[in-house]
Amino acid sequence: MEPTEAWIRLLHLPGIGAVQQNRLLDRFGSPEAIFSEAPQSDLNDRVKAAIGNADPQRQQRIEESLNWLNRPEAILVTRESSAYPKQLSSLNDAPPMLFAIGDTRLLNSPQIAMVGSRNPSRIGAETASEFARYFATLGITVTSGLALGIDTASHEGALKGEGATIAVLGTGPDRVYPASNRDLAHQIIEKGGLLITEFAPATQPIAGNFPKRNRIISGLSLGTLVVEAAIKSGSLITARLATEQGREVFAIPGSIHNPLARGCHRLIKEGAKLVETAADVLEELAPQLRQELLTTDIEEHPPEPHSETTQLDDEYRALLQLIGDAPTPIDQLISSSGLTANVVSSMLLQLELQGHVALDPGGYSRTTFDN
Repeated sequence: MEPTEAWIRLLHLPGIGAVQQNRLLDRFGSPEAIFSEAPQSDLNDRVKAAIGNADPQRQQRIEESLNWLNRPEAILVTRESSAYPKQLSSLNDAPPMLFAIGDTRLLNSPQIAMVGSRNPSRIGAETASEFARYFATLGITVTSGLALGIDTASHEGALKGEGATIAVLGTGPDRVYPASNRDLAHQIIEKGGLLITEFAPATQPIAGNFPKRNRIISGLSLGTLVVEAAIKSGSLITARLATEQGREVFAIPGSIHNPLARGCHRLIKEGAKLVETAADVLEELAPQLRQELLTTDIEEHPPEPHSETTQLDDEYRALLQLIGDAPTPIDQLISSSGLTANVVSSMLLQLELQGHVALDPGGYSRTTFDN
């Protein structure tokens, strides 16, 4: 059995969800080993029956999944892959595999989840777009669920910021729900973003799948921002999951007379951080963002021996001149330097690795003044 087929067969085991799939993988080591060794093991009869299930409908679903993976844009990211998100790997209910279309490198980029009402106020939608644009401009990936309302505004804001965004689907990778967001899904892919789902190809939009996928939205991210939410909003589920996963939760307050603010107010009462600006979110996440960005940069660009003594070129010197002993916001550095967010972020990381600057709450401050 080919490895890809084994993964797909594992996904389609009847009555075996992500938690049990992970347990099987932990015990046997690989999907191929599950199917070759499990029938002779001491697993209970229910699990053995699922592994040996030869139902024609199940076989048809397996074939549909394999056929989809033959498409040029189709990607299967398994938990054995280097592209699998490290943020998810610590969760016991993490999906063992993800179907993807787009740039899978984003899975391990620093992310902020943005969620909220499907029927937001005009101000709520504008706020979501503005926050997402700000995050994206700074090189932070905006992760959401491609639903109407706040999700849509968040994805669109990230694209306006010429940054990256990830859409976590509640359907198969070959379905976009709602259909009105098909164009947005195409834009996300065309502009370097990513669509992902744990659900197999041909999976239709089933109500129960959307709350289930929320654990992925929160799990991928360093923090979850709730923009507008009613008391019974599904966004509160995402916020609860984020808390259980040890992630930060942020909420934007609103009028006491606005029903869409009540969910956010409840979250704040329960310990979520009240934020009024996108900079508030970044200030809270500064330590985690620093670690994520440094880890990514070191893995992709290992420092050369004695790099701390390397002379700075003119471009680095010019950027360093914009930084004083008081923290300078990253967006200010981007604006003043005239460089792109990605270039500035990369340069700042190199300057930090060489000991010229430090990341503090509020931005970067200079630690050396001899250049």
